[in-house]
Amino acid sequence: MENNQASSRQGTANTAWQIIGRLVVSAIVLGITAFFTPGFSINNFWSLAVAAIVLTVMDYLIVKFTGLHASPFGKGFVGFVLAVITLYVTQYFVAGYSISWMAAIIGALIYGVIDYFIPGEQEM
Repeated sequence: MENNQASSRQGTANTAWQIIGRLVVSAIVLGITAFFTPGFSINNFWSLAVAAIVLTVMDYLIVKFTGLHASPFGKGFVGFVLAVITLYVTQYFVAGYSISWMAAIIGALIYGVIDYFIPGEQEM
């Protein structure tokens, strides 16, 4: 019984570290994407952090309700369209985050390429 409880706590800790790791990776990838994408700006660190949280939550909800990942290379055209939409819609939830439709398209491509090369398991 104790062994089962310890296993459960370790599984919960691993899930928490996966979520934190995904948030950190998302913030890094998002910052790089904003830097290289014209028409995409993030004003400060806090806007970047909140945007990473919003994008991670939106991706999580999309996966839970549709089973599709909002990743340009994860699910083909549908994943690409979801990535564009999530990048664009995030500006309505985060102050200091601004992106145009064209920048969202370019940003989704850049985000997907950078995210593809970041090592590690990135699913929750």
